[in-house]
Formats: sequence, structure tokens, C-alpha cells
Amino acid sequence: MITQIPELIQNYINGQFHAPARGQYLDNINPATGKVYSQIPNSTVEDVELAVAAAEQAFPEWSKSTPEYRFRIMNRIAELIEEHLDFFALAETNDNGKPLSLSTRVDIPRAAENFRFFAGSMMHFAAESHAMPGRAINYTLRKPIGIVSCISPWNLPLYLFTWKIAPALAAGNCVIAKPSEVTPMTAYLLCHIVKEAGLPDGVLNILHGDGIHCGAAMVEHSKIKAVSFTGSTRAGKDIAVKCAAELKKTSLELGGKNPAIIFEDCDWAKMMKTVVQSSFANQGQICLCGSRILIQESVYEKFKTEFLAEVAKLTVGDPLEKGSKQGAVVSKLHFDKVMSCIAVAKEEGGTILAGGYALQPEGRCAEGYFIVPTVIEGLGPDCKTNMEEIFGPVVTLQSFKDEAEALELANISDYGLAATIWTQDVSRSVRLAEQVNCGIIWVNCWLLRDLRTPFGGVKNSGMGREGGWEALRFFTEPKNVCIEY
Repeated sequence: MITQIPELIQNYINGQFHAPARGQYLDNINPATGKVYSQIPNSTVEDVELAVAAAEQAFPEWSKSTPEYRFRIMNRIAELIEEHLDFFALAETNDNGKPLSLSTRVDIPRAAENFRFFAGSMMHFAAESHAMPGRAINYTLRKPIGIVSCISPWNLPLYLFTWKIAPALAAGNCVIAKPSEVTPMTAYLLCHIVKEAGLPDGVLNILHGDGIHCGAAMVEHSKIKAVSFTGSTRAGKDIAVKCAAELKKTSLELGGKNPAIIFEDCDWAKMMKTVVQSSFANQGQICLCGSRILIQESVYEKFKTEFLAEVAKLTVGDPLEKGSKQGAVVSKLHFDKVMSCIAVAKEEGGTILAGGYALQPEGRCAEGYFIVPTVIEGLGPDCKTNMEEIFGPVVTLQSFKDEAEALELANISDYGLAATIWTQDVSRSVRLAEQVNCGIIWVNCWLLRDLRTPFGGVKNSGMGREGGWEALRFFTEPKNVCIEY
């Protein structure tokens, strides 16, 4: 395992590090400083061809290996990530701009847990059988698909990268994976880890580059049989069209415009603490963040006063400093997008209650991409600000009279990823959980997940499910066997 952040990243193909075939590189910028600190390959179809050839060669042996063998290797990968946790966390913070404490406490431990969970799950993945009494028995075999592509986003770089890779490997597939070109460093470090853990060459190949050149070549390659993608709805729709033409399996985890629905009878202290977190964790750059806060009108003013007081305590600054609760947004491009969304909210008649402006910390972060947590009220439910994903530290407040209006507001969005419901009324929580059009519903909590459960959204938030048995089913093909006796 390397011990210093490299200035030049390379592709990982067939167990070896390779420069990009065309010699093209992209700058990797630390968003907290606004400065280039490394370069990454901008891979093209030639690099994808090399990776596919390596995966083809490795697949026969890896696909026939036992779950126990795969478990030992993947569990060792998890152990090595944990052994180098601090180094991975620093690399992620340099890439992403999030507070180092968040990377250390959440992202990197969860990446290790992903490998351990799916390795263990495959050991207990049961086949189905159906008896036709007195005549026959049917049973279903599940075989690995072959070569699969995993494309992950920049907001949770190693967390979501491993969330895709781990079940694909556990199921016996060979993987060609692409991290976001905005946050490539932890994926590069992972290459060193899997080599040390004894993963056979060619089983996991990691390519770096943008979506236009590298990602598209992966999606379109005829020998790649499935694509798992997390990212924007725009890119997801494009991938869905391309995969449909080739009849490829596709899993798309896309955007969200998630409602947090707050009733007057909730556990107030717990709600307030959690809603602040669910609004602004990772600078609001989590697809599951609650960007639309819906509050029962009887407690609207109370909520607003206390919420603004708590938001004011979120210190924005250098992500390496312990006191920083909010770091930088991920890139200059994204910074400009979020700031333009705030400007649109003002044009739509919104009132900025907190934030709404950029911040330039002193010292090394003076040129970083920092935005103060922003709270907006006074906007209609179907305005652009409340309908389109901003994916930054921006939330809106809206009031509702009763359960029916809360449901109407929650479901008005074209997205349907996640929702949180805050109430002590069990009957109400059950009714709303059934009727809110989202793939994930949290009642009196947020981001609490059993990894065995399916993960994903409806409407413009995607198709397919990740997590638990659903991920292992996605990365396998069923074969039914019927024996008459």
C-alpha cells in the first residue's frame, strides 16, 4: 500500500497500473483549495478494450470459484481498508471537500463494511425450489452474468464505489469500474488494496476518465452485459436508452428531491437534530438529503426559529479542521450551479432566511468552493427551486394544514427516492409510508439502513434496486431446472 497521495493516477488493468492509451489526462482539483493536486487518465475505448480482454481471461476461473474463496479475499479487502482508514479518509477529503471527520466516521468504514457484508451474504444466498407433488421438482440456479460495469458518483466516492463492486464480485462477475473523474483518489488507492488482498488479476479493473469518452465506451461495449450506474437523471436516461438497444441489464440510482414531513406531535428534539443533519450532511450532496422540509402550520414558526438557530451553528471552513461542520462543495462547476439555483430562488420570490452566499475562509482555503447553508421560504410547491434537484446546501420550507395536504406536497415532485416522516402517530406513519411515492421511507429517523433491504427510487429517481439480496440478484442470471420423476 502506498503511503503518500500520488501526483499521477493510473488505470488498473489485469492487476497492473497503466497509463491511458492516448496519453490524455485530466486535472484533479482539491475543492477546498481550488488548486490542482494530481492528474488522472482520461481513458478511451482503447483502455476499455484492454480491460474487457483482461476480464474475459479472468472470468472462467473466478466465476467457478467457491463463495468461501471469494469471501476470504473480500473480507481481507475490508480489513485492509480499515487498517488504512485514516489515509483513505484524507484522500477522500482532498478529492471531495467534505469534513475529514465525516470521511473518517462514516464513508470509509462503510466502504469496508460493503465488502464484508456482500461477501458474507453470498455465502448464504439460497436457491429457490418449487415442488409439483408426485410429478416434478423445479429449482432455480443463479449464475454470474459475466463482465459488468459499475459507474459511481462523486458525492460518496468510496462508499458508493464499493456498494456496486462488492456484490458484483461476490456473485462471481468480473468488473470494469469507473469512479467519478471529480473524485478518483480513493478508487486508485483501492487498486493497491485489492492487489495486496490477493484478488486475481483481471477480476477488478478500474478505469478513470469522463463520461463522454470512458463511461460511454463502457456502457456501449458489447461484451459488458450489465451496467450499474449512480448519478444524474440526465445521464441515467441516456444510459438506459443505450443499454436497452443491447438488452443489457441496467440498475440506475438517480436524483432526489426528498421531502421531510414534520407533524406537530413528533419527538421535537430528535426531529430537530436529525433534520439539520439530513438537510446539510456532506454539504447537502447526498441523494438522500431532505431538501424540501414540510412543516405542519401549527408549529411552522416554532420550527423555523429553532431550525435557523441550529443551522447558524454549522461552521463552514477548512475540512481538515476539527471544528468544521461544513466543507467545500465538490467542484467549481457544481459551485456555480448551486449559486445559480439560489439566484433562481430569489427570482421566483423566495426569501433567504439563512445563507445564500459563498464564503472564502482564510489561509489555504481562500480559493475553495464554500457555500453557507441556505434556507429559503415563500416558494410555491411547483416552482423550479422545489422541483429540480440542487444537490447542495440548500433547503426550502413549506407549511401544510393536514395530512392530505402534506401528502400532496410530498408527491408533487418528479423524483421519488426517499422521504422522512416525523410523527408519534403510528397509524398516520403507516398510512403515509404507503402513499408517499418514494422507494425509501424513514419514520422518525434518517439514513438508518439494514444492508439486507433493497435500495432505490421510483419516477425520475431511477429503476432497479441495489442492496442486500436485490444486488446479488441483479448481478446474477437465473436458470430454471425442472426434473420430472
